[in-house]
Amino acid sequence: MSALLEVEGLEIFYGGSQALFGVDLEVGEGQAVALMGRNGMGKTTTIHGICRMLPVRAGRIRFDGRDITGLPSFQAARRGIGLVPEGRRCFPNLTVTENLIAAARPGAWTLERVRDFFPRLGERAGQYAATLSGGEQQMLAIGRALMTNPRLLVLDEATEGLAPVIRSEIWAAIEALKATGQSILLVDKSLNDLLRIADSCVILERGRVVWSGDPGAISADIQTRYLGL
Repeated sequence: MSALLEVEGLEIFYGGSQALFGVDLEVGEGQAVALMGRNGMGKTTTIHGICRMLPVRAGRIRFDGRDITGLPSFQAARRGIGLVPEGRRCFPNLTVTENLIAAARPGAWTLERVRDFFPRLGERAGQYAATLSGGEQQMLAIGRALMTNPRLLVLDEATEGLAPVIRSEIWAAIEALKATGQSILLVDKSLNDLLRIADSCVILERGRVVWSGDPGAISADIQTRYLGL
């Protein structure tokens, strides 16, 4: 399997404080990779580095065979990295349709296809995003990212704070996306769901990769030591 995303030796600082220490990870074409670890261990920082929202002090990020380490975030998005950010961050004063088309790019994911994928977005097409439930806003955030027709879909805590029935819907949507061949990098606290979907896992501890491999190889000891379970 060819690598779509290659992260090598990534180091990121916040001012004088180092947050990442030589992080390596890889996402293959059509692969789902889970980025795991307890709160505050560097998962979102890694994602923000990949999406070019934070400057890189050292290391390299390659996407689709090209070095994107020095690119601004909008150019990384144009190359095909679609982010569903933590906290959803829909545009509250825009309608559902306006949110979806705001960053749309040509490709297989059209407004009609997103509405078919998430029927509730079609039902709420004219509503302002601020009036949606948390689950509907999460569907909108995913739909908005899909409208950019990404090669890589990055999901940062896509089920956080949602009711169990809505979480199940979001996980079903992620599984359906993977079945289409969509490459996915995801962060979430639901270990069982991550292990069911992921082809590979990377665990961070204090900004360092402490374990990576097949999800079936994550032992109870590793869960207790690095995932707080």
